[in-house]
Amino acid sequence: MDAAMVTAVAALVAGPVAAAAAIYGQRGANRAAREGGVIGGYDTLTARLVAERDKAEADQARAEAEVQTLELEIARLRLLVTQLGGSP
Repeated sequence: MDAAMVTAVAALVAGPVAAAAAIYGQRGANRAAREGGVIGGYDTLTARLVAERDKAEADQARAEAEVQTLELEIARLRLLVTQLGGSP
């Protein structure tokens, strides 16, 4: 075999090998992109859930404060009714 024949055979073998490597590499890149998208989605969902939880905790704290205020008002009114001679 002369040099030209070796070069031609090498080119014929290298073409499909390079194509297979490119396809394999693209598959890996696609998988990485998909997994990156999934992780980004989880991060977004987690952030939204944390914000929703924080809002719910703040709403609960306001409601508990309002309940305490109303309980104090009820106690004050009962005392006033008792002082005026009534029975609560």
